[in-house]
Amino acid sequence: MRWFQALLPREDRFFDYFVQHAQVLLKGAEALRELLMGGDNVPEACAAIMRHEEAADEITRTVMLAVRRTFITPFDRSDIRDLTSALDDAIDQMQKTAKSITLFGVREFPSEMRELGDLAIQAAYLTLEATELLNDLGGNATRLNGIVEAVTRIENRSDEVYDAGMQALFRKSQDRPMDFIVGADIYDHLEKVIDRFEDVANGISGILLEHL
Repeated sequence: MRWFQALLPREDRFFDYFVQHAQVLLKGAEALRELLMGGDNVPEACAAIMRHEEAADEITRTVMLAVRRTFITPFDRSDIRDLTSALDDAIDQMQKTAKSITLFGVREFPSEMRELGDLAIQAAYLTLEATELLNDLGGNATRLNGIVEAVTRIENRSDEVYDAGMQALFRKSQDRPMDFIVGADIYDHLEKVIDRFEDVANGISGILLEHL
């Protein structure tokens, strides 16, 4: 039986993929925050997000193929696919944000948008930490639950920042409706970035509930 098990693909490669994916998300969040500083660096920051999104897509394809080819997985195949998709959705949403900013040629961003960028980085660091702990669900359950709660608090804060930003944008754009439309579109994308990180956290919470 041991020789048969030795022929099986290593289970822990999925944990490596999760970490790699989260590392790309962190890079994307850092590029997003750089983008929101505005100025001449906006085009390069947008391009960086696009590159990170492509790298994440490659990891996603690798995981989906590995799920089909691996005889024994560390937990349910559907959980692996769902978590991978949630990670990929987060970087996809960053890409959508960058594309919107590129489309409208925006170069200046209010403080509320920059705070949303800060919150994205905080969520990205927590997501990376969580993926690094997934290889020992039992031993790391307390910290993983703490991370899920922390990401939820970040998402709640993002809702508050979004509301404040939209109110300020409305007041500022009374006689410039296009400015409001463009700003509202960017706010919507930024809020969804944080929502996607919460989706990742909820996925991890679900895995914990199933396996502990």
